[in-house]
Amino acid sequence: MEYNEIHIHYYKSPLGELILGAYQDMLCLCDWRFRKMRETIDERIQNGLSSSYVEKDSATLDLTISQLDEYFQAERREFDISILFIGTEFQRKVWEALRKIPYGESRSYLELARMLGNEKAIRAVAAANGANALAIIIPCHRIVGSKGELTGYAGGLAAKQKLLRLESHAMPNQQLELF
Repeated sequence: MEYNEIHIHYYKSPLGELILGAYQDMLCLCDWRFRKMRETIDERIQNGLSSSYVEKDSATLDLTISQLDEYFQAERREFDISILFIGTEFQRKVWEALRKIPYGESRSYLELARMLGNEKAIRAVAAANGANALAIIIPCHRIVGSKGELTGYAGGLAAKQKLLRLESHAMPNQQLELF
């Protein structure tokens, strides 16, 4: 793999199109293609890696597609893909904390802030959650409001609701109708 290239691929999930990106055999991007922060996220990743996007196949992207397919078919609960976080130290801590929220469960922004040991950082935690460039893989969709209500999501609230429903009701080998 060229070190100045982030290999990308567009993946049509049952809930909308994702843009996937791999750099040096690590996944650095799995994000909703048409989200509002698309340009900001792309600039952060490309500048952070001093690289540019190139549409090209890679083993990492193939593995990601395979695991996403399994996830949407309710056959996968965890992803085992090498990940590269591009963000501040605080953002990376938030994203690591998100990985610890079990499949089928959700947490509030306040609970996530508490997981990080600073409940006063709730707004910063929410901002870092929104800056997540690895949707589904890093399960920011598992974060809800303090009363369990659905709150902002880069893929849209309908997608968030369907992801939470998939995780809370799906049994192995039982695909839910996502539409």
